[in-house]
Amino acid sequence: MDSNTTLYSIEEFDQALVEAILKEVFSALQEKGYDPINQMVGYLMSGDPGYISSYKDARKKIVSIDRSKVLEFLLRKTLVGE
Repeated sequence: MDSNTTLYSIEEFDQALVEAILKEVFSALQEKGYDPINQMVGYLMSGDPGYISSYKDARKKIVSIDRSKVLEFLLRKTLVGE
């Protein structure tokens, strides 16, 4: 048994949660025949959850996270490569 303690930060958990939710919402929108990128951009730009289908609780999931957290996650992934 390994006696080393693994440390995780809250930020790592937050980032993982945001990524999981974005993937789930993307998949649900795609299954419904929508263009997931256009729908998600519409939501992020306007704040109107009507852009996101309620299929598979996609709307409920995406509104459960602050839009600024989503934007922060996307910028970190794109610009910093985290």
